[in-house]
Amino acid sequence: MNLYKMAFNNIRRRKLRSALTMLGIIIGVATIVVLVGITAGATSVVKEETSSLMYDVTISPSLSSGSSLMDNQTASKVESYPKLYNVTEFTGFQETINGNDVTIQGTNNWKQLKLKTGSSGVVVDSGVAEKLGYTVGSKVKIKDQDMTVTGIAKENGENIYVDQSLAKQMADNKVSAITARTYGDPKTVAEDLQNNITGVSAQTKSEKVAEVQDMVNQSMLFASIIASVGLLVGIISVINTMLISVMERTKQLGILKAIGFTNGEIMGSTLFEAGILGFLGAVIGVVIGAVGIFAAANALHFTDYMSEMLPVWLIVTVIVGSTVLSILAGLYPARRASKLNVVEALRDE
Repeated sequence: MNLYKMAFNNIRRRKLRSALTMLGIIIGVATIVVLVGITAGATSVVKEETSSLMYDVTISPSLSSGSSLMDNQTASKVESYPKLYNVTEFTGFQETINGNDVTIQGTNNWKQLKLKTGSSGVVVDSGVAEKLGYTVGSKVKIKDQDMTVTGIAKENGENIYVDQSLAKQMADNKVSAITARTYGDPKTVAEDLQNNITGVSAQTKSEKVAEVQDMVNQSMLFASIIASVGLLVGIISVINTMLISVMERTKQLGILKAIGFTNGEIMGSTLFEAGILGFLGAVIGVVIGAVGIFAAANALHFTDYMSEMLPVWLIVTVIVGSTVLSILAGLYPARRASKLNVVEALRDE
């Protein structure tokens, strides 16, 4: 008699109970795959965008200035600062259009903007287009200027993009940020700027990248904790199922021990059954999670990062981890099965 074949038969005979046990594992694994996958995709987006930033410092109005825009006089002082070069202005401001708050964003490089349809000029995020019913050719009025939508961006945000020169003109020749390369150490230059020019705050590229990365890492940790709770519920269900299985098969296990099967073989068979439940649940969970990631990637326009969102290491980790945890969950029931007294087990009804 093959004990491991018998373990498969036990799962097959109790299909409903086995399915309900695996359901907890499936939900936990699928949740882990989706949450970690989406966070990994967001991390890839952040890394790609920050690595392409061609500046050393970002200068913006300080909190003490009481304004989100820098006046033309202050901007001129920054741009003429001797330790800066490759200076680029950015202007962004809030505007209410048809009762909805949107951000008008000045753009210097249209190539960095991913278009879903149309061309550069006056581009609206897909979120704005959906909310306000815009299509290419629609009319939009900003600061008393009538403009025609020329393109729809893939981003599901709430921005309307125009040329930086036009955005600055509409904002009364003010800018919201200035980026630049530096002669010398960026941190030292940033400190000098803040000390010598009133009303500005300077942040280095490395500081900004570290700040964003820290936020992403916290999101990854939070997502993992939430997903792990779901998997824990599944593991508890494995313990419960295996205990019930041992109780129901007490007499059968007594017969096996009476005909010569060792405690180690009995224990191994029970652990094998628990491992199979964990493995099958994890595989199904990964498949469902992959479907969820694909749907999320399409909704968030992360399709270019599918390989980062569903890496091999994540698939292997959740499958192996779920299987190992299920085996560990089966230790107590397996030990209980192996320690059954043969005479008492044979008397069990």
